[in-house]
Amino acid sequence: MIDAGRTAILRAARKAFALQPYAAVTLRGIAADAGVSASLIVKHFGGKEALFDRVADFSDAAELLLKAPDCELGRHAVRTLVDWRRENGSDLLLRVVFAIGPGDERKLLRERFHDQVVEAFAARLTGDDSALRAELIVAHLLGLGAAMAVDKTGPTAGAASSRIADLYGPAIQALVS
Repeated sequence: MIDAGRTAILRAARKAFALQPYAAVTLRGIAADAGVSASLIVKHFGGKEALFDRVADFSDAAELLLKAPDCELGRHAVRTLVDWRRENGSDLLLRVVFAIGPGDERKLLRERFHDQVVEAFAARLTGDDSALRAELIVAHLLGLGAAMAVDKTGPTAGAASSRIADLYGPAIQALVS
């Protein structure tokens, strides 16, 4: 069962930490953006530092994206990304794009993304250039997420996730093999 308050808090926190320096983010601000009380944030996450740690954790996203055999990984990753966005109103990976810029917390977010997502893909790959291929796979997924975030009414927005996977998955799969 999905807790709507928890989901709203995470969505608001991802936005806040991606767009503002850590010191400028407040639990009250996140609560207002999420439409909940600050005490609910404390109940679910314990405080600002723990909430940031949760926002900066990409391990669940990597696990979902990689939950397929190698021969189906490209198609699976695309379907997972598209279906997650549609079911949750957010992207599994895209928040890292907003972490570009100065600040220790943004650097930490980028490092965790690299360690938890890019390295997880690299660990699955065999053969030459596995680190490069992993970065290119993740770049494909970020590009798809960005396209869906930018154009909410275009052909991709209305296409079945299976059709998007049929067309986009082979490019990723070529990097897996």
